[in-house]
Amino acid sequence: MVTNRTDLETIIVADAGPLIHLTELGALRFLADFGRVLVPDAVWSEVSQHRPDALLQLGDVLKKIAPPPPSPEMQSVGKLYTLHRGEWEALLVCSQMKGSRLLTDDTAARLAAQAIQVASTGTIGILLRALRRDLCRKADLIALLESIPISTSLHLRPSLLQQIIAEVASI
Repeated sequence: MVTNRTDLETIIVADAGPLIHLTELGALRFLADFGRVLVPDAVWSEVSQHRPDALLQLGDVLKKIAPPPPSPEMQSVGKLYTLHRGEWEALLVCSQMKGSRLLTDDTAARLAAQAIQVASTGTIGILLRALRRDLCRKADLIALLESIPISTSLHLRPSLLQQIIAEVASI
């Protein structure tokens, strides 16, 4: 495994979608490559309802956190992008933690993150990163990607998924 100090210091703030999707794929272990994965209260509750096993798999890596009180700017961002409670809480935590990264598969949440200059990634980004960091083999990653439509609740355009698979295959 290739791990460097920067990755161990990276704070990921998770929305429910990627935690659920990575669990569905049996790939939640790839988050252990980060120093901490913070899970806001609303996200913890949502994942507990849909995939409670996800919260147990990583032990000390996943940390439940209460979101900070929202500033007027963050209230506006939440309303403008019509964020659900979990997405909004994750973004609130990111807004208070310099250098943190939002983990979400939601387009509106990514746009909101971009608006407040917070980096974001999603399930596919975590899978691709695992390959780059030698946490999985290319053939295994392709198999995971191919299983997304039948094994997960992640919604991707079939043409986009095929493009990603083709790019991984050409590496």
